Amino acid sequence: MLQHILRVENLKPMNATASRKWLLMAAVGRKISYAGQVGYLIAGMKEVTEAQIGDTLFLYKQPVEPLPGFKSAKPMVFAGMYPVDQTEYNNLKSALERLTLNDSSVTVHRDSSLALGAGWRLGFLGLLHMEVFNQRLEQEYNMCVILTAPTVPYKAVLSSAKLIKEYGKEEITIINPAQFPDKLSVSEYLEPTVLGTIVTPQEYIGKIIVLCQDRRAIQKDMLYIDEHRVMLKYLFPLNEIVVDFYDALKSLSSGYASFDYEDAGYQAADLIKMDILLNGNSVEELATIVHKDKAYATGKYLCERLKDAIPRQLFEIAIQAAVGKKIIARETLKAYRKNVLAKCYGGDITRKMKLLKRQAEGKKMMRKIGNVEVPRDAFIRVLKRQTDK
Repeated sequence: MLQHILRVENLKPMNATASRKWLLMAAVGRKISYAGQVGYLIAGMKEVTEAQIGDTLFLYKQPVEPLPGFKSAKPMVFAGMYPVDQTEYNNLKSALERLTLNDSSVTVHRDSSLALGAGWRLGFLGLLHMEVFNQRLEQEYNMCVILTAPTVPYKAVLSSAKLIKEYGKEEITIINPAQFPDKLSVSEYLEPTVLGTIVTPQEYIGKIIVLCQDRRAIQKDMLYIDEHRVMLKYLFPLNEIVVDFYDALKSLSSGYASFDYEDAGYQAADLIKMDILLNGNSVEELATIVHKDKAYATGKYLCERLKDAIPRQLFEIAIQAAVGKKIIARETLKAYRKNVLAKCYGGDITRKMKLLKRQAEGKKMMRKIGNVEVPRDAFIRVLKRQTDK
């Protein structure tokens, strides 16, 4: 059947930044398409992210109102993703492009780390979404990746003339915790906030209010929509909702509550950088920026979860949370130990002490040269909070 090319137009998608040359094709067997008929476009797109389902196309110099009903998915969890081996970077890039073709809710931005190399900053709808996405990468594309702790972009107002000259501006944006400047050179830290809207059945109000207060949220409004539903509006620090707030909200409300948010700018906050140390070595994947009031609780929680997530070694592992040079929390993962006294039946106590001392010296040496292997899925398990936390 004959297909007719109508014309070549310079069109621009409503949610894209660049215009492309598009080849407009008429319905099959016709020279012109009318309303209700079907045709198709041949696009000159350079990246698959330019094609968004439900988007509105318009002539480049004749903008129009977008068709109602299209709304981009808002990511709730942001995390860094890096290949275990940097030689697999291009293969991982190709796998991400293919996966995002049928999962447009995932946002992808390039990122880099001093310790982990080149990677991406991904946005997901929730922790479960992040876990499923990671499993698909592993099962469908045989990709081994490292997922970092979710973070949000903070800002710092510099007071040091040297740093202002180095950055070329007084206010800087902090995306990676490794870039967090020292408090002595900063006049104030700013954290992003969002205005969150929660719609829930009224029987769950009490639990949800307690959850919001625990996340440092400030209540702005409370409105009864009808006899059974209530709309709550809270001002949230974005850092408090990116990890598991959405999952906790669904759990408390038996899945009935809905959550939406919009940007509310930045506000001043007392922020500090917290490092996680394994036998004195910093684990960059778990470094995070937290509010000062929550540093101890967060550090203790992460140490406890890491103790359960890391397999036991032949040497003792010290798991510590540190703010600067100060250790604020610690857990110790005991080593596997052979019973060297099994063949000692009676005899002098000095013989037993000699065997135990020799074993202790061996463990001490092993701890110095041994590397702690952290499983890839341990990072996701550590970030998940229990409902009673």
